[in-house]
Amino acid sequence: MSDAQHTGARSGAVAGTGMGGGMDLAADEARTLERVPGGPDGGGPSGKPRSLWSDAWHDLRRNPVFLMSALVILFLVFISLWPSAIASGSPLRCDLAKAQEGSQPGAPFGYDGQGCNVYTRTVYGARTSVAVGVCATLGVAILGSVLGGLAGFFGGLSDSLLSRLTDIFFAIPVVLGGLVLLSVVTSNTIWPVIGFMVLLGWPQISRIARGAVITAKQHDYVQAARSLGASHTRLLLRHIAPNAVAPVIVVATIALGTYIALEATLSYLGVGLKPPSVSWGIDISAASPYIRNAPHALLWPSGALAVTVLAFIMLGDAVRDALDPKLR
Repeated sequence: MSDAQHTGARSGAVAGTGMGGGMDLAADEARTLERVPGGPDGGGPSGKPRSLWSDAWHDLRRNPVFLMSALVILFLVFISLWPSAIASGSPLRCDLAKAQEGSQPGAPFGYDGQGCNVYTRTVYGARTSVAVGVCATLGVAILGSVLGGLAGFFGGLSDSLLSRLTDIFFAIPVVLGGLVLLSVVTSNTIWPVIGFMVLLGWPQISRIARGAVITAKQHDYVQAARSLGASHTRLLLRHIAPNAVAPVIVVATIALGTYIALEATLSYLGVGLKPPSVSWGIDISAASPYIRNAPHALLWPSGALAVTVLAFIMLGDAVRDALDPKLR
């Protein structure tokens, strides 16, 4: 039989069987696609579908916003750990004879009103801001996730008490609370500022974690594990937490930039970090009176703060887009 006859016979077979033949042909094509590496299921060479986290990482690697923000954050982490790698000298060494001078060799950002090297202080200020932001975010995420997750899982009285408690904390203005609480603290370390941020920041994460746990515990796989006799600990750690942690990570990533800005605000107002600590907020506050004569002393720490906050917010937005299936 010729090729044309083969083709005609095949077409006749499909046409003769009607819808059923068309469905068989579609099934054959689907099986062929499944055997192709990286087929429509988005899997790898083995054809296995990716998990939520691998799928999110697959999207993040192709997101220019994520790549740009990640590079900026990696650079900030690097200079926070090893500031002497790009800045020589001590940020506390000042020379009044050079006060308010502009850019010159060894001081590309010029000098501030006290004769301190603005470049060196800007580089060393990244260490304080990143440390405060990371520690505050970790504390808020852990405390808020534990309280919110337990309240959402058990419900009842614990859930009602947590809801009323979060309402009380939400009613406290952050900046005003910082002015009141930190004004009586005499310590010159970052820990009182971090503790204040954790104290007023956990309610937001707790509400996110509570809602995620309430949604996750209603899924069929959780009900099946419960019917098989799984303990509360196993349900929380094995079945609910891995599926409820994504929104917490997104909110915490965005909040990290907010905490860095809050530390600078409190330091600017004089209730956060205090000299001789090196902080962008302290430098902005010290440079404000000399904005007409030495605007460079205000421009560089302010620019570094703005870029840092923007990088973490952009990173959080990219992570949110990758982890939220509704935005794909």
